[in-house]
Order: sequence, then C-alpha cells, then structure tokens
Amino acid sequence: MSISESFKALAVPIRREILDLLKGGKLSAGDIASHFHVTQPAISYHLNILKKANLVYESKYKNFVYYELNTTVFDNLIVWLQSIKGEKQK
Repeated sequence: MSISESFKALAVPIRREILDLLKGGKLSAGDIASHFHVTQPAISYHLNILKKANLVYESKYKNFVYYELNTTVFDNLIVWLQSIKGEKQK
C-alpha cells in the first residue's frame, strides 16, 4: 500500500461515501449499490480501486462478495499525517 494510492482512492466522493457505509460493518456489493444512483458496474469499479489501495477487504460467501474496512491502512495514514504535523505518537 502506498500513501499516494490511498489518497487517490479517497479523492473521489463516492468512494468516501462507500467507506462511510462500511463503517457500519461488512456489506455486499449489492447492498452498497442500493445506496447510490449509479450502475452496479460503476460501484464495482470504485470497490476495485478501494481494494487495490487496501482500504477495503473482500470476502466471498456462497454467491455473494462482501466488503469491509481495512482499518490498519487508516491507522497508518493517521500516523503519517501526524508525523507531517509534527505530533509524536502516543
């Protein structure tokens, strides 16, 4: 995971909205798509970018693909941002 990939993925508002949805827990691609007025392929495209940036995990169960947040990457981003700001880690 590179920080630039993470920021690129976070630059698009719909991807940030997807991440907000996933704060509540694991969701299927169909559940995520039901919250937006875009096509299923568009949601899959955005999920793929989030996955490549390691911001979400993908798991399969039966015929469904589920997505959930990878909070470790967010922790790493926070540590990096704090170091830029000059804050020391606790």
